[in-house]
Amino acid sequence: MTPDQTDGWTLLAIAGLTAITVLTRCLFFISARPLPLPGWARRGLQYAPIAALAAVIAPEILTQQMLPAGLSWRDARLWAALAGVLFYLRMRGTGWAVPGVIGAGMAVYLPLRLGLGW
Repeated sequence: MTPDQTDGWTLLAIAGLTAITVLTRCLFFISARPLPLPGWARRGLQYAPIAALAAVIAPEILTQQMLPAGLSWRDARLWAALAGVLFYLRMRGTGWAVPGVIGAGMAVYLPLRLGLGW
């Protein structure tokens, strides 16, 4: 099969995944009655945004230790991650925690990376 051809199974998989995604994301809007979440689910969902952010950032920082050179103190990513963690510890429980973590990290990362060339 050439790259410009798509077989039926691929199209069926795409259509099926699309239907499942739309159904699961719209379930709360389709329902005629409110669907209450148990307390444990509400508490767990409070940590979902920061957990997703950590899942994206942590591998980038932690894999640097596996390189032959190791982790350098002149790595802008390390200082940006530290700024984000400190901001989160200070502001957790507020509505500004996740956007602030991103902002604090970028406020440290950009000057170090672009200004100092780290």
